[in-house]
Amino acid sequence: LFLATLTYDALRFEYEDFPETKEPVWILGRKYSVFTEKEEILLDVTSRLWFTYRRNFPAIGGTGPTSDTGWGCMLRCGQMIFAQALVCRHLGRDWRWIKGKRQTDNYFNVLNAFIDKKDSYYSIHQIAQMGVGEGKSIGQWYGPNTVAQVLKKLATFDTWSSLAVHIAMDNTVVMEEIRWLCQSNFPCAGAAACPAVESDVRYNGYPEDVGVRDRLSVWKPLVLLIPLRLGLTEINEAYIETLKHCFMMPQSLGVIGGKPNSAHYFIGYVGEELIYLDPHTTQPAVEPNDSGCLPDESFHCQHPPCRMSIAELDPSIAVGFFCNTEEDFNDWCQQIKKVSLVRGALPMFELVERQPSHFSNTEVLNLTPDSSDADRLERFFDSEDEDFEILSL
Repeated sequence: LFLATLTYDALRFEYEDFPETKEPVWILGRKYSVFTEKEEILLDVTSRLWFTYRRNFPAIGGTGPTSDTGWGCMLRCGQMIFAQALVCRHLGRDWRWIKGKRQTDNYFNVLNAFIDKKDSYYSIHQIAQMGVGEGKSIGQWYGPNTVAQVLKKLATFDTWSSLAVHIAMDNTVVMEEIRWLCQSNFPCAGAAACPAVESDVRYNGYPEDVGVRDRLSVWKPLVLLIPLRLGLTEINEAYIETLKHCFMMPQSLGVIGGKPNSAHYFIGYVGEELIYLDPHTTQPAVEPNDSGCLPDESFHCQHPPCRMSIAELDPSIAVGFFCNTEEDFNDWCQQIKKVSLVRGALPMFELVERQPSHFSNTEVLNLTPDSSDADRLERFFDSEDEDFEILSL
């Protein structure tokens, strides 16, 4: 795209980054003023990991595609929302990327988890191939629900991050279920799929003892993904205020959504416009240089972010949150309860203490994907992600 070829400095002077408005700019739980904090806004956006189409990476599955142009946009958006969770987990929300500044090993460990090669935890290779086992052919477009389910399964093997990943289905977040998952003594959900702690295997290049202490801690950091359908063919405007509030929460990971071939990663809003990172730019695959360092500039969007009217958002989305501690989760629950009381804001999902009687058993819901419950998996991985309960007034 033309914009991607321009320099950051040129764009700053040729294009208006944000409208001159008194409305606050919200980026993943942070509030900014356009008039006094424009540099801070741009630095925050640039610091997010930006994953786009790539070309000339190793063939997926050995003989498959070497580029994801035209089909990988939702997979890239899934990578972005999950990368934000890993940034919060290992670097913190206050971390910033500055061009030319030497970054920590943890930063490169996070970035390496998404590089386009088969042995990276969350590479396009892993996402595409994990989807094959669930009826998605390589090169087939994913919806937000599908990519969330695949990322949950891949996180099982990321012992370094030791995340508890929960996907709230049926528009319902069950607090008891999340606490059970995060306080489990297992190294990760579906522990049978993880190598034992005593193993001398190296995971994705890291020594096996990295994160052992974290894995045995009382509360595993939570990545909460909530697939939703906020209308039939267009978003029901009654949900817009609630959606805005999600970007205002400090636990926010943003939103993934969009129609086939136009998925975006939404990181905030200003006024009635959403702010997003767009994966629809094809860049060459990145290889380590001669000194073994990974050139990382192409993983940071160095021009002003895109904006679109909230009313244009496709109703099929997934909202993400990260709770590093139990206190973070309790605070998130309180904020969700407050939002439900806001006048004119229709709740997008229900927050309940215990499982409704029509739900499956908690332990069944947390089985690894080789569960024999084929019907449930088929519902999770339907081809168009249309099998949500339709929310209505």
